[in-house]
Amino acid sequence: MADPLIRTSDEIEYEAVDAADGLEKGVLIADDHGAPNFAIRRFVLESGAEVPEHTNAVEHEQYVLEGAYTVGIDDEEYEVEAGDSLLIPAGTVHWYRNEGDEDGAFLCAVPNGDDEIELLE
Repeated sequence: MADPLIRTSDEIEYEAVDAADGLEKGVLIADDHGAPNFAIRRFVLESGAEVPEHTNAVEHEQYVLEGAYTVGIDDEEYEVEAGDSLLIPAGTVHWYRNEGDEDGAFLCAVPNGDDEIELLE
């Protein structure tokens, strides 16, 4: 059984994501912190940033925290904003584009384990 854990915002380190300019990731809770099943990550999608088409080996559940941006899933485009939720099944082609003046931010929950990313461009 996992022990309870509180991580404060000043403990979270953000790193640039190699696959996309203008995207940063902070791992909030993951297996490294004793979480047995899921990881929660916070992403910041800067104004003007684009994340290329890619797939992930695991499903993603996302919750938009701030801003508004475009998400492409398969052949459809969706405009999302704070308060919206997304399910991106494993292996689904998806991408992001922030054409707004403000940064976007979202939480992303994934199962623990290897989340292999495959760029399609």
